[in-house]
Amino acid sequence: MAKFLLLNGPNLNLLGTREPGVYGSRTLDDIVQALTEQARQAGHDLDAFQSNAEHALIDRIHAARHEGVDGILINPGAYTHTSIALRDALLGVAIPFIEVHLSNTFARESFRHHSYLSDVAAGVIIGLGPHGYALALQAAMQLTNRS
Repeated sequence: MAKFLLLNGPNLNLLGTREPGVYGSRTLDDIVQALTEQARQAGHDLDAFQSNAEHALIDRIHAARHEGVDGILINPGAYTHTSIALRDALLGVAIPFIEVHLSNTFARESFRHHSYLSDVAAGVIIGLGPHGYALALQAAMQLTNRS
């Protein structure tokens, strides 16, 4: 059995009502429930955490190192484009992670085209809406050889 951590950054708590034309109508709770069930059916555990605060996400990443987390799925939201601290935390714990984005960041404003995480991620999934999370979990299970 593998243990996975799902992290969601700023404003993702507003999914379902925030710019539904960009992010869709599913809520973060909907996504978390579906992923938890996907992990359970494969015999794995998934813990989810969302915060609008950078330091809280970093603290949660640090805690993962001592919890036996095998893989991290992270949608850092706007911190994608600004947070060297998140990058350093993920590198520091040395847990493989997959970066996920609901929207195609390359089809949006130019400031969204750069990620501080992508080049150190095991993989990046963008633009596939909530289905991207399911694909990320599937990939994480395969990367940890526990699919």
